[in-house]
Amino acid sequence: MEKTNNMIQVKVCGQTKEFPSGTTYAEIAGSWEGVDGHKILLVKENDYKLHEMNRKAKKDCSLSFLTIADKEGRDTYKRSLCLMMLKAFDNVLGRDGVHVWIRFTVSGGLYCTLDCDHATLSQELLDQVKEEMEHLRDRALPFSKKSVRTEDAIRLFEKNQMTDKARLFNYRISSRTNIYSLEDYTDYYYGYMVPDTSYLKLFDLKLYKSGFVLMLPSSEKPEELPPFEPVEKLFEEQNASRIWSKKLGIHTVGDLNDLVSSGKMTDLVLMQEALQEKKIADIAEEIEKRGTVKMVFIAGPSSSSKTTFSHRLSIQLSCYGLIPHPIAMDNYFKNRELSPKNPDGTYNFECLEALDVEQFNKDMTDLLAGKTVQMPTYNFISGEREYKGNTLQISDRDVLVIEGIHGLNEAFSYSIPQENKYKIYISALTQLNIDEHNRIPTTDGRLLRRIIRDQRTRGYDAQNTIAIWKSVRRGEEQYIFPHQESADVMFNSALFYELAVLKTYALPLLHAVPKDSKEWVEAKRLLKFLDYFLPIPADEIPKNSLLREFIGGGCFDV
Repeated sequence: MEKTNNMIQVKVCGQTKEFPSGTTYAEIAGSWEGVDGHKILLVKENDYKLHEMNRKAKKDCSLSFLTIADKEGRDTYKRSLCLMMLKAFDNVLGRDGVHVWIRFTVSGGLYCTLDCDHATLSQELLDQVKEEMEHLRDRALPFSKKSVRTEDAIRLFEKNQMTDKARLFNYRISSRTNIYSLEDYTDYYYGYMVPDTSYLKLFDLKLYKSGFVLMLPSSEKPEELPPFEPVEKLFEEQNASRIWSKKLGIHTVGDLNDLVSSGKMTDLVLMQEALQEKKIADIAEEIEKRGTVKMVFIAGPSSSSKTTFSHRLSIQLSCYGLIPHPIAMDNYFKNRELSPKNPDGTYNFECLEALDVEQFNKDMTDLLAGKTVQMPTYNFISGEREYKGNTLQISDRDVLVIEGIHGLNEAFSYSIPQENKYKIYISALTQLNIDEHNRIPTTDGRLLRRIIRDQRTRGYDAQNTIAIWKSVRRGEEQYIFPHQESADVMFNSALFYELAVLKTYALPLLHAVPKDSKEWVEAKRLLKFLDYFLPIPADEIPKNSLLREFIGGGCFDV
C-alpha cells in the first residue's frame, strides 16, 4: 500500500490499513472489532508498548488487540470495574465516613469490605449499588485521565478522605501523577482503564462473610459470569492475614514506608518471623499429636518457599522427637524420553504423568511395611533417574517430608492410607495493599521471587523467567489449585516487608530486559510497581527466613 501525506499505516495480523495521523486506537480497533469475538480493551504497539484506547496513533505501527481473554485486558476490565463500583457506592451512600477496601481474590472475583458510619452492609444495599452500576454502565460515561502535580494529588486525596493514597504519594519521587475520574469521583489506579463504562458489560455483587465479592467474567469464558464458588480454607488463611495486618496497623505500602523511614523495621521483621515460626511449630505439634502420620506432603505454586519451609518444618519435627527425611518429588520424574509432551512438542514436566507414580507408590508402601528401599535421584542434565546406593528404612519415629507440586493430589499417593498422610498447602498470599483501592496480586510477589532466584541459582535472566511465567501459571491452575482445599492446613509464606527487600535485587534484573522485547511490558509494569516501596537492606533478614531461599545468604542448602 502506497502511503499518502498525513496518513499512517497500521498493521494487524498481517493486514495493513491506512488512517489519518491522530486517529484514536479505539477508532482503529473499530475497523477490526470483533475479530476474536470479544470487546477490544487495550492495544499493544510493536509487541512491547501498551496504549489505552483513547490515545492517538501518530506513526506507522504494528498493533495487537487485547481483550478480557488476555491478562492485561482482564486487569484493565477489573481496574475499571472497581472505579465504577466505587462511584456507585459514592452515589448511593455519599462520601463522608465511607471506605470500601478491595482486599484479595475470591472465586474469580474480588473480596471487598465496607466501613461505613451510617449504613450496614447487606445484600439489599449491594443490590442498590449494583443497580447504580448498571445505570452508570448504560450511560457510557468516559474514564477521564489527567496528569497533575503530585503535591496537588496529595491535597485532593486528603480532601476526599483517601488518606492512604496521600500517605503513599508522600514517598513518590515523580513530580506528576496520573489520576482518573468518573464524573465527579476521582481516584488513583495502578494501570490502564477502558475508554468508558459501556465496556463493562458483566458484573455482580455477592454478600460473603463480613464483606462482599465483586464478581467479573473469567478469561476463559468472557461472555458470562462464573458461579460463585469460594474456597473456604484459602479464604480463611487470607482473611487471617488481613486481620493480623489490621492489628499491627500495616494495611498499605504507605504504612510500610512510614516504618522504614522511621527506622523501626527491625521489630516488625522479628515479629513476623516469630509468627511464622510459631505456625510451623504448631503444624509440627499437630503432626506429632496425630501419632499415625508417616508422610507429610507439601505442595504449592511456584516460588512459595516450599523448600525452605520443609527444612524449617523438619527442624520443628525433630524438636518433638521425630526423625524427618526430606524427599523431593522431582526425583521420581520419568526418564526424559518417556515424558509427555505439549502440543508444540516441548516436554511437559508439570503434569502428573511426568512422574513415575507407580514406582513412588511401591517405594512408599514398602517403606511403610518396614522394608529397605533404594531411593532415586533425578539427573536433570542427562534426564534420567539414577540409583546411587542411597537406601532408606523407617521406624516408628521416622517421618517422610515430601515436597512437590502434586503433593495434594490423591492420584499421586493413591496407595498410602489416609491416616498416614498429612497435607500442607503453602503459598505467598500478599497481605499488603498499595492503597485501599489497589491490591497487590499474590502472583506479583511470587514472580519477583522467582526472577531473583532464577538468576542467582540457575543463571536465567529476567526476560527468560517472564517468558515462561504464563506456562508456569497455567500448570498451577491445572495441577495445584484444584487440590488446595484438600490440605489439612494452609501456610502463608508471604512477609509484609519482602517486596521492599526484593526491590534492590529485582531492579537491575528488570532493567536488563530488552526494551523492544515482548517481555518488556511486564518488566516495565513491575518496575513501576516497585517504585512505590522504600528499600529495606537484606542484613535485617534472619538467616533462616523463608525469604533467604530467593535472595540467598541463608543457612539452608536450597
